[in-house]
Amino acid sequence: MTETPDTAAQPQAPTGPSMRVLNQYIKDLSFENPGARVEEQPNVDLGIDVQAIPQNTEQGVYEVILKLNARAGTKDTALFLVELQYAGMFQVQGGSQADTEAMLLIEAPRMLFPFARRIVADLTQEGGFPALRIDPVDFTALYRQQRERAMQSQGSQPITGDSTPPAAEGSSDPQS
Repeated sequence: MTETPDTAAQPQAPTGPSMRVLNQYIKDLSFENPGARVEEQPNVDLGIDVQAIPQNTEQGVYEVILKLNARAGTKDTALFLVELQYAGMFQVQGGSQADTEAMLLIEAPRMLFPFARRIVADLTQEGGFPALRIDPVDFTALYRQQRERAMQSQGSQPITGDSTPPAAEGSSDPQS
């Protein structure tokens, strides 16, 4: 009888870049309810920012921070203000700098977003307002916009993203 190696029992080495979530947490949270009354239909302004900060480059560990800022009210009066920094520690291995950057600024915030979205919805509802349900965000488009801005400025490319989608007129459900 010939012996053949059992390839199903042997673990396969990763063939490409890999990313692992080490943990996730609320880094900073603020909810302000000034108590002002608004007679007209309020607007909701939403800002989104993504940052990746190296923590241990030898092991490929990065902190990714998803910042959500929401303001509901009129031009002069605020109904509520929400600021959330939801973060995660990610380990990225086996990829080029471009692969690592894309995973940190596209895939990592995509993983964090559902949790941050839920926190904002619960917080606004517990503050006495309709739950602010943020529409899904296209982090790939945000990453591309950020890359285009960096190429136009011809500066060095930091690992960070920034976007502020247009305000949702008269709705507690902003469009992203």
